[in-house]
Amino acid sequence: MDFLSDTLVLSRMQFAFTAIFHMLWPVLTTGMAIYLVIVEGLWLKTKNPDYYYHARFWAKLYVLNFGIGVASGSPMAFQFGTNWAPFSESVGDFFGSILGFEATMAFMLEAGFLGIMLFGWERVNPVIHYMATILVAFGANLSTFWILIANSWMQTPAGGEFVEGKFVVSNYFEGMLNPFMVKSVSHMFLATLETSLFVIGGISAWYLLKKRHQAFFTRSLKIVLLLAIAITPLQVYVGHLSAEQVYHYQPTKLAAMEALWDTVPAGEKADWSLLASPNNKMESNNWEIKVPNALSYILEFKPRLSEPVLGLKEWKPEDRPSMVGLVYYAFRLMSGIAFVFVGIMGVSVIQWLRGKFTPENLANQKLLLWAWIFSAPTGYLAVESGWIVRCVGRQPWVVYGQIRTADAVSNIPSSNVLTSLSIFLIIYTLLFFSALYFGSRIIRKGPNFDLPLPGKKEEETPLEVNPATHIPNSRPIN
Repeated sequence: MDFLSDTLVLSRMQFAFTAIFHMLWPVLTTGMAIYLVIVEGLWLKTKNPDYYYHARFWAKLYVLNFGIGVASGSPMAFQFGTNWAPFSESVGDFFGSILGFEATMAFMLEAGFLGIMLFGWERVNPVIHYMATILVAFGANLSTFWILIANSWMQTPAGGEFVEGKFVVSNYFEGMLNPFMVKSVSHMFLATLETSLFVIGGISAWYLLKKRHQAFFTRSLKIVLLLAIAITPLQVYVGHLSAEQVYHYQPTKLAAMEALWDTVPAGEKADWSLLASPNNKMESNNWEIKVPNALSYILEFKPRLSEPVLGLKEWKPEDRPSMVGLVYYAFRLMSGIAFVFVGIMGVSVIQWLRGKFTPENLANQKLLLWAWIFSAPTGYLAVESGWIVRCVGRQPWVVYGQIRTADAVSNIPSSNVLTSLSIFLIIYTLLFFSALYFGSRIIRKGPNFDLPLPGKKEEETPLEVNPATHIPNSRPIN
């Protein structure tokens, strides 16, 4: 239990825990906000009340996730000052301003128009309300944009240089447009949208399995499927591009992702490791299942490499990721889930083309519906695994090649960190189970079809007026 007295280890554990927990909520809000824009737009175009009730129902889950996301996200920013003060002092001129943009531009935009989106149905013009929904979605995804810029800069710092341990900005836009930025933002945007689609699809499948509101949730499943046709294969392709940039810019991370210990020289064929048991102490794998020549095609689409793939042994142990097994299997879990999503989408499309995607037929396709239901939480696993690869694979650097994580931690007693970590564990556990409780209540209750449609006033009941009966004055005369 030596790690309980190590400030660095405890600070990393705290940030990892708070980041993993926080990530659960904005992943859904950023993607579901786009879905709300789509269904409200369809309602305005078609005047079909089903789309209106979809917007009202899914907005409940949206605001629940938004609230938990705000509560869990705020402490993360404070940790840069409490647990990682040397890091903040070193890169604050660039990194701090990017986080400031996220708070002032993105979060404030989303929060500012959220009230209109939720409570403005009868209070503002439908077009104004739709604009509010669009701005909420834009703000939610703008937040992802700024966060990914900040993290991408940590992966491939650009736009200045480190002078006596402090990053001096020379070109702000070059820092924002660092080599990792475009593909990282695209990959995360698709990940949030894909996860949200399969959550909505999974909940819709649950209703269909229970034979509740079948026509209503068949409609939502069809919308999800139409979007998934484009999103799922595109995400696989963008994911490949992201891995390709790791190949060129972060060779130590690629070596950890593939549990590759020995360098494969240029001009050679490179095998792809399907499964392995990495052994850090022995600097080898205890066992391994390989696919011959596959890594060459994955990286360069040709049988022989034009550039070498460097193995972990090229670096000293202190200069390469220490948790190779975690990075290796997190990458495979993320990639595997992406292909599972493609498979579910493909089978569903085939069933649709066969005329089996009607409310009556879907209820009988239990295996397909269960696949959608089980896919709902797996998107979260893929996103969390991707961030593990991204951040753990970057170690031992907090800013790749420039600042070591060990040099970025605050000089504070380990007992302080242990106390705050324990408090986070308790509070976030309560938040998690509260979210599950209220989320399950929303789902069990289902959509409210009694809500009046905006612009349609209820017919007023005519007021019945009965003439009064004259009662003579019967008071005695004095």
